[in-house]
Amino acid sequence: MIDVRSRVAGDRVRMARGNKLKLGIFGSNCSSGRAATMVPERWSGSWDDNLRLAQLADDAGIDFMLPIGRWRGYGGETNFEGRTLETITWATGLLAQTQQLRVFATVHAPLFNPVAAAKQIVTADHISRGRFGLNIVCGWNQDEFDMFGVDNREHEARYRYGRAWLDVLERLWADDTTPFDVDDEFFHMRGLVAEPKPYGATRPLTMNAGASPTGREFGTANCDLIFTPLRDIAAGASDVAAAEARARELGKSIGVCGNGFVVCRPTQREADDYLHYYAEENADWGAVDRLLALNGVQSQSYEPDHYQKFRTRWSAGHGGYPIVGDPDRVADELTRIAEAGYYGFCFSFVNYLDEFPFFRDEVLPRLVARGVRTDPGASA
Repeated sequence: MIDVRSRVAGDRVRMARGNKLKLGIFGSNCSSGRAATMVPERWSGSWDDNLRLAQLADDAGIDFMLPIGRWRGYGGETNFEGRTLETITWATGLLAQTQQLRVFATVHAPLFNPVAAAKQIVTADHISRGRFGLNIVCGWNQDEFDMFGVDNREHEARYRYGRAWLDVLERLWADDTTPFDVDDEFFHMRGLVAEPKPYGATRPLTMNAGASPTGREFGTANCDLIFTPLRDIAAGASDVAAAEARARELGKSIGVCGNGFVVCRPTQREADDYLHYYAEENADWGAVDRLLALNGVQSQSYEPDHYQKFRTRWSAGHGGYPIVGDPDRVADELTRIAEAGYYGFCFSFVNYLDEFPFFRDEVLPRLVARGVRTDPGASA
C-alpha cells in the first residue's frame, strides 16, 4: 500500500500560484467573522456574501480561504459567531464556483465519523479538481460537544484520537482497494473500503492549529501546514525555525502559518480610529469574556496572562496579530511576516466585502513590487 502521507502534488503545496507568502481569508463563514463587535456594518456570514467574497478573492489571486468550525455562538449582545455555515459543505459550494482558490474545511475529528468524512472530502476534492484542504481539530469547547453528546478527551488523548482518525482517512484514500478492518484504542470497524480516491492520486493538503506542545507535535508530525500564535514577528521567526527544524528531524517539511486581522485605510490615523471604534468603543465585551474563558480553560493554546494582556486583540480579531495602517504599513508588515519565514498568513476584516477591494487595489500591488507576491493569475 502506498503511503498517502508522502503523496501531495507540488502545486497543492504551492497553492498553484507560487507566492512567497500565501494569503488566506479567515473566518468568513461565521456571523461577525472574527470581530466581536456591535458595529452595524459587521459581517453577515451569509452564503451570498461568502460566494461574492470567494469570487473576488479568486480573481485577485488570494491563495486560500479558511473557515472556523463553529456550532454555537459565544453570546454577548451579538451572539458572536452564532450564525455559521458548516465548513465541508461551505467549502464544496465555493470550490464549485471558483477557479484557482484553495478552500479548506475545518473539521472537528471527534464529531465526524472518519469513513463519512473521507467520502465527503474526496467528493469536494473531485468537484474542485484538487483544491480542497482539510483543517483538523482534535478538541474544542465542551458546550459545543455537548450538542453531539460527545465528551472532550483528556488533552493528550485528543491527539492520539486525531492520529487514529487520520489513519482511517489515509487508508481509505490509499491505492489499495482491499477492504480492511480497524481495531485500535478508538475505532472498531469492519470491511472499510472507499472509492473514488482523492483527485489526481494525491491527497488533500492538511493543516492543524494546535498550539500546546502536544498540539504542535501532532501538527508537525502529521500535517502539511501548522498554525502558530503570532504575538510578534521576531518571536514568530523563532517559532518558524523551530517547527521547520523539528519537521526535518521527522524526515519531512512543514509550512508554518500565522493569523491576524487587517484594518487598512488611506491613512494611519483613519485605520487607528476605526480600530478604536469597532474594537473598543463598540466591542461586544460579553462575547469577548466568554471567548477568553473558553479558550483559557479548554484549548491550552496560550499562556494564562495572554488573554488579559491582549484583550483588545480578541475583540478586534479573535486574538490574532494586528496589521493596522495605511497600505504601505500593511504591506510592510506582511513583508516582515514573509521574511520571518512564514508560509502563509490568513486574516479577517470587520466587513470582508467592504474592505477587501481596497486591500486588493492598494496592498497587493505593493506586495508584488516587494517580491512577496506574484501578479494575479501567474503560474507557479
